[in-house]
Amino acid sequence: MTSVTVRVPAKVNVQLAVGAARPDGFHDLANVFLAVGLYDEVTVAPADTLGLTCTGPGSDQVPLDRTNLAARAAVALAERHGISPDVRIHIAKDIPVAGGMAGGSADAAGALVACDALWGTNASREELLDICAELGSDVPFSLVGGAALGTGRGEKLQLLDVGGEFWWVFAAADGGLSTPAVYREFDRLSPEAPEPVASPALLDALRTGDVHALAATVTNDLQPAALSLFPSLKATLDAGTAAGALAALVSGSGPTTAFLVADEAAARQVAEGLTASGTCRAVRVAPSPAPGATLL
Repeated sequence: MTSVTVRVPAKVNVQLAVGAARPDGFHDLANVFLAVGLYDEVTVAPADTLGLTCTGPGSDQVPLDRTNLAARAAVALAERHGISPDVRIHIAKDIPVAGGMAGGSADAAGALVACDALWGTNASREELLDICAELGSDVPFSLVGGAALGTGRGEKLQLLDVGGEFWWVFAAADGGLSTPAVYREFDRLSPEAPEPVASPALLDALRTGDVHALAATVTNDLQPAALSLFPSLKATLDAGTAAGALAALVSGSGPTTAFLVADEAAARQVAEGLTASGTCRAVRVAPSPAPGATLL
């Protein structure tokens, strides 16, 4: 093969329940992931040495060295199979960068699947998921897509049934938030956080495809911390609600905000309201669920 391209989705956390900090510095989670139809595309091709390029919105913020999760994914797979990770990785960004939508994790999953196909390593699903978990807590979900409950630090996945299509509007903030900083603020605000548990009502809403029931149950325990560090996000949340969103929340560690709406027409209405509000940098509309890493 001369090159392989893989498409990978963004995610929204419809529930992010966070426990107290563990001795290893991570937090136990009950993290209900939903993949949404915003995608990056990762292309790998043979090269003399490992290299990385990136284009698209926010690409100037993406590291182009071996600290990039996509590069680390290629190295991890190569090491397991005793080969040299001599590939050029190109990331075409469309997932908001540093926005709490797992764009970096998606790129890692995409690079892993693409390199496996390019090199013919024939890694099993279990091996790929094992490498994903080593790379980061959100990377395994980026591989599988759809909907899943993540426990542990989010890497242990239980796939979930989704009974319908849910429409979302995402508002990108003008600026970024550090995930570690948000967790540190969470620890400061919630030193006695209870054991995280998935909401039965939320899981049932996903299973039945009931958008109003889902809107009544979405939660993000990191939201107070994100708002503490980035107070202007409240104006964006309020603007989306005023425009007709059924639910509004910070996506993951932020600063992207997510708005659950009744249908595609409502999504357009809320997107227009958010754009007119001047409280965010960019607005995107996307359906869910979406497939995980997919060879094109």
